[in-house]
Amino acid sequence: MTSEKDSGNDRRRLPREISRHGSLLTEQRNPRSASLDRMSVSEIVSLINEEDATVAEAVSRERENIARAVELVVGRFRRGGRLIYVGAGTSGRLGVLDAAECPPTFGTDPAMVQGVIAGGHEALVRAQEGAEDVSEDGVVAVRERDAVADDVVVGIATSGVTPYVLGALEEAKRRGAGTVFLCCVPDPEMAVPVDVRISPLVGPEVVTGSTRMKAGTATKLVLNTITTAAMVLLGKTYGNLMVDLVATCDKLRDRACRILMETTGIDYDGAAAVIADAGGSVKTAIVMQRTGLGRGAAERSLEESGWSVREALARHERDAG
Repeated sequence: MTSEKDSGNDRRRLPREISRHGSLLTEQRNPRSASLDRMSVSEIVSLINEEDATVAEAVSRERENIARAVELVVGRFRRGGRLIYVGAGTSGRLGVLDAAECPPTFGTDPAMVQGVIAGGHEALVRAQEGAEDVSEDGVVAVRERDAVADDVVVGIATSGVTPYVLGALEEAKRRGAGTVFLCCVPDPEMAVPVDVRISPLVGPEVVTGSTRMKAGTATKLVLNTITTAAMVLLGKTYGNLMVDLVATCDKLRDRACRILMETTGIDYDGAAAVIADAGGSVKTAIVMQRTGLGRGAAERSLEESGWSVREALARHERDAG
């Protein structure tokens, strides 16, 4: 027997709500996989691979919107702001993942890029599907992080209707923060206008409604592009080398040495010594080795150049000339 409490919390299951979700692109049946349970292993693998091959093109069609999102994020970063991802389920996990990978890759403060998932930390390792249904919880999540006008909040909801995400975006907009909405449907039911909308239309999934598949892959591609492009524009790379990496393991310490070897022509042992003299900073080590400056002078040159290796080296050449 359904209790009054259960009935009050179960409004999303009314026929009207079911119909609304059933019309979403992400909930449609894929005719190519209609006989999925009758296929051979080889056929299943081939079908999934063929469907996955369409994702990059769907993301490609959103290049202009992704570029707009990057510009918005970089502008707020330069004002000292943060990038805050908000999502539920797979979308939330991918936001948390992208945020977690920025510090070791680009040497960022963990607070600079943050991931928020409905249901909290527990939802990272165990599904908390009901956590996405309360818009007020999304509002609270943005309030708790004290989002301000210098920040950007990226709401990730492949279905376009996740209440938790929509609530977060509404609160972010109210606070004057930049807003980006990433979804995989053509006309999301937005309660609030956003600055940028990114909608890679990957179409119905191989398993109906399983947005951990193509929609999840599209989400990962978009998030990778936003943070990578933003960090490049902030001088976090020199060419395609991650000169702001944090060498926290043998692999990254080895990569740091190889980067210095590549950019200066020094040998491996010499690179390790210069990086040590530079306090572990690959950027500082490159400037020291290429210019002959001591650590303090190299750090000042980088600071005056917006922490761009290329600009610091160019400034040194101009001053020397």
